[in-house]
Amino acid sequence: MATRTRLTWLQEKCLQNYFGGKRFCLLFKASECNFSHRDLMWKCWAQGPTMLVLHNENYVVGAYLQEGFQEKEVSITLFVLRETEVSECTIGPYFPAFLFYDRENLDCIPDFQVVLYEKKVNISSETEEKLGLPWKVTIQECEVFRCEELLEERKIRDIALIQSNLLNALKTYKPYEDLVPQTQVLLLGPIGAGKSSFVNSVKSVFKGSITHQALVGCDINGISDKYRTYSITYRNDDSPLPFVLCDSLGLSQKAGLHMEDMRCILNGHTPDRYQFNSMKPITSKHPNYIPDPLLKDRIHCVVFVFDINSVDQLSYGLVAKIKRIRKGLIKCGILHVVLLTHVDSLDLITKGDLIDIYNCVPVKLKLEAVHRDFGFALSDILVVSNYASEWHLDPVKSMLILLALRQILYTANDFLEDLPLDKQVSEGK
Repeated sequence: MATRTRLTWLQEKCLQNYFGGKRFCLLFKASECNFSHRDLMWKCWAQGPTMLVLHNENYVVGAYLQEGFQEKEVSITLFVLRETEVSECTIGPYFPAFLFYDRENLDCIPDFQVVLYEKKVNISSETEEKLGLPWKVTIQECEVFRCEELLEERKIRDIALIQSNLLNALKTYKPYEDLVPQTQVLLLGPIGAGKSSFVNSVKSVFKGSITHQALVGCDINGISDKYRTYSITYRNDDSPLPFVLCDSLGLSQKAGLHMEDMRCILNGHTPDRYQFNSMKPITSKHPNYIPDPLLKDRIHCVVFVFDINSVDQLSYGLVAKIKRIRKGLIKCGILHVVLLTHVDSLDLITKGDLIDIYNCVPVKLKLEAVHRDFGFALSDILVVSNYASEWHLDPVKSMLILLALRQILYTANDFLEDLPLDKQVSEGK
């Protein structure tokens, strides 16, 4: 059985973030080696960046060695982790081996002495004051980790291959039975949730460079004030792919997208670039109103977009409004999913977590909260990290965006497949 660290998930995440998003590989556990510092040196020598962790009942104290254990004087970062707060001080340069007191070799570091066989640490008064520790600390366990980059070259290659496969699959996507030339996907959500940013992110991934066609910003009233339909093209090909992302005015408790405007959008009456008026919805008298929309003009999938950091802070009135909208969609048979944005800014999330984001504890908790508060199925809740301030594409972010888009299009095809046969024949052709 593989040796497991005594660090809790939360402790490990705090230290990973604090020391630059590292992945920890357990090299040594004192309780399995009779608390022998000689075994520690043998297992941990010349392993690169290394972190020593000493477990106390109330906190974790340790040392971070940027250059690892080697025959060279280096600066050593001492740290204490209490719950989620880290305090540190730097000592040295010293030989790393001298962190450990040895009865046969009296050379040791005066600021910080680990007496492993006695399960204690002696700390100088100066270091004691900096770290807020007593002069003598008892320890229950000692662990040493090699600190690796979260995304080494092999993982990056694997992610690039997954991204390439997803791009190829989405390039060849077709609406179910070719009922429509392009699948129409409507993005709905509160102001500032990231609807327009998702449009830009999808366009950027397919273009191969960052683009900002859909306007985004931090205005409290939102930036999107027109109904926009965005076709997607691949690289330099002028032919649009068979799906369209439709951006709309944001939802709010009292203003925002009018319910009648939303009904018209869903049924295909609303033209591209229609200027919204939250107090006066579109009517059949509008010069560009589509009086007799076909299946191709209708919305085939709705995506509710929420900021993952604030989805649990929405007002009671807005939550109630979203539930009413969802109830109407269910009544009309329009399938829908949820897209949670800004996942990379969630507390304790590192870049390495994005690779397997659905198994990350903070994300799981958010998904369960959305499921509980709104009633969406967990399998219908997707997460992404939009391109908001980057200048270059990131393979991990692009992979998440493509995975979400693929699921959205699968859902749209489920809707088209579920249409009554007479509607497929009369409206689809």
